[in-house]
Amino acid sequence: MPDVVFPCLDEAGALPWVLTRLPAGYRAIVADNGSTDGSAQIAADHGALVVHVPQRGFGAAAHAGLEAATDEVVCFCDADASMDPGDLPLVADPVLAGTADLVLGRRRPSHRSAWPPHARVANTALGVLMRRRTGLSLHDLGPMRAARREALLGLGITDRRFGYPLEMVTRASDAGWRVREVDVDYHPRAEGTRSKVTGTVRGTVRTVRDMRRVLAR
Repeated sequence: MPDVVFPCLDEAGALPWVLTRLPAGYRAIVADNGSTDGSAQIAADHGALVVHVPQRGFGAAAHAGLEAATDEVVCFCDADASMDPGDLPLVADPVLAGTADLVLGRRRPSHRSAWPPHARVANTALGVLMRRRTGLSLHDLGPMRAARREALLGLGITDRRFGYPLEMVTRASDAGWRVREVDVDYHPRAEGTRSKVTGTVRGTVRTVRDMRRVLAR
């Protein structure tokens, strides 16, 4: 069954719920990006493989987790409880069945507080740019996704910041991959956690900047 990479930075409040929601047979790889709240120990206590990633950046953590994976299929999921790992088969099953090469979870908010307006607007704008760049009918750069490990490594993704998820999609498109989108629930984050991407206007602007740089390459 697939390995699941959880890029992690100070998610102690969310990890217990997240890791107990994994479907049977899925293995958690927590790529800890310098947490100071005990996240790494909590992850280990819940049976996850913990990978310590000293290089700061979402992409650095995600890629280190990918390199540490050993299963043929690898999933990615946020560690802040905004997404239910119980939904992972929705993105993994088409890859396992060989009907898709990369599956992205299109976020469907379960509550209006799950997705701040500034982040929703930015995601819509990036979706338009992404469709223009790739020609793919995609609406969201959802953090829950799945693909085959060796194929992902073969894409040669270089971004180690917030542009990593977008570069994965653009390189997959350029390589002629079959890219699909499926709906997954998107929830308010666990109490005491905050998104490093969409939790603040500053974080959203920084993410958009990183992704625009990827599109310009």
